Amino acid sequence: MLQSYPKSAGETVSKGAGRSTADDAADKGPTSLPDKSGEVGEAAPKRPSTRARATGKTEVGTHPAWIDLLNPTDEEIEQVQKSTGLRVPTRDALREIESSSRVYQDGGATYLSTPLIARAFSPDGALTPAGFVLTHDVLITVRYSEFVAFKLVGEQVANVADLTPSEVLVRLMESIVDKGADLLERIGEELDKVSHDAFHVDQSRRTRKNLAASTEKLRHALRRIGQMGDRTSQIRDSLLGVGRIVGYLLETACGDWKPELKQRLSAVKADILSLNDYEAHLANKVQFLLDATLGFINIEQNDIVKVLTIASIAGVPPVLIAGIYGMNFHAMPELSWPWGYPLSIGLMIFTTIIPLVWFKIRGWM
Repeated sequence: MLQSYPKSAGETVSKGAGRSTADDAADKGPTSLPDKSGEVGEAAPKRPSTRARATGKTEVGTHPAWIDLLNPTDEEIEQVQKSTGLRVPTRDALREIESSSRVYQDGGATYLSTPLIARAFSPDGALTPAGFVLTHDVLITVRYSEFVAFKLVGEQVANVADLTPSEVLVRLMESIVDKGADLLERIGEELDKVSHDAFHVDQSRRTRKNLAASTEKLRHALRRIGQMGDRTSQIRDSLLGVGRIVGYLLETACGDWKPELKQRLSAVKADILSLNDYEAHLANKVQFLLDATLGFINIEQNDIVKVLTIASIAGVPPVLIAGIYGMNFHAMPELSWPWGYPLSIGLMIFTTIIPLVWFKIRGWM
C-alpha cells in the first residue's frame, strides 16, 4: 500500500502509480477518494494492496512531502526509489537492533527505524518495525502493520498547506508518544483493578466454600498480570527506539528546521523521559502484583496441606487403638470384658476429637 501527501493542499488526488484522475474515472472499480466521513475507500480490484490518499499532482513522487509505504510490494518500492532517488530500507534492515543501524545518514538522507506496537489496544498486539527516510524534500515511511498514530497524522496533514517532511516527522513522533501514553494509562488502570481485587476485597468465606473457583481466579489474575507485563515491555522497547530517534534528530539532523519544530521535538523528548519513569513505575507494580499473586497461591496450597496434616494427625490415635486391640493374643484381658468393644470405639472417637479441639484452640484450623 502506497500513500503520498503533497507539500501543498487543494490539488488533484494522486493514485500512487502515476495515473491521473481522468484515467481512474474511466475505471468502474472503486476509487481511493475520501468519503464524507473522512475514511478512505478501497483501491481498484487490480491492485488491492495499493491505494493512495493524497492531494498532490497526478504522479506520486513529483512533489510529495510524505510517502507512506504499508506492506509495500516490490513494484511500489521500485517506483518510490525511482521517483525520489532514495534507497528504501528492507524489512530485515529495519529489524536491526544496534544503534548504528537504527539512526544514521547515508547519501544526504537520514535513515531512522524503531519498533512500534501494532494493534496496541488489542490482546494480540505485537512489536513490528517501522522505518523513516528523511530528506529536505521528502519523508518516506516504511511499515508492515497498521498503526493508529500514522492514520491520525494522515488525517491531520491531508489538507495542510505548505507541508514539510520535517513537520510530518514531528507530528508522527508526537502521535506515537501520545498513543504510548494512552496505552500506559490503560495498563495503569488495569493494574489498579487487579490490586483492588487482590488487597481490598474480602473473599475469605468464598474461598473456603469454593476452593476451585478461587484457584481459577488466581490463575486468571496471573494471566492478566503477565499480559500487562508483556505490553509494558513492548512499550519500553518502542519508547526506547523513539527516544533514540528524537535525540539523534535534535543533535545532528534538525539544524535547518524551524524553531517551532525544534521546540516541539524537545517537548517530545521530555514526554518520553516522563513516560519512561511512569513505565518503570508500572513495571515495578507488575512485579509486585506478580509476587503477591504467587504468594496467595502459596497460601492456598499451604491451607490444603494444613488440612491434610490435621486429618492425618487426628487419625493416628484411632489407628493405634484399633491396631492394639486387633492383635491376636490369647492373654488379652479386654477380650473377656462385656463392654470391651464399646469402650474401644469410644476411646477411638475421644482420641480423634482431642487433637481437633487442640488445633481449634491454637487457631490452626
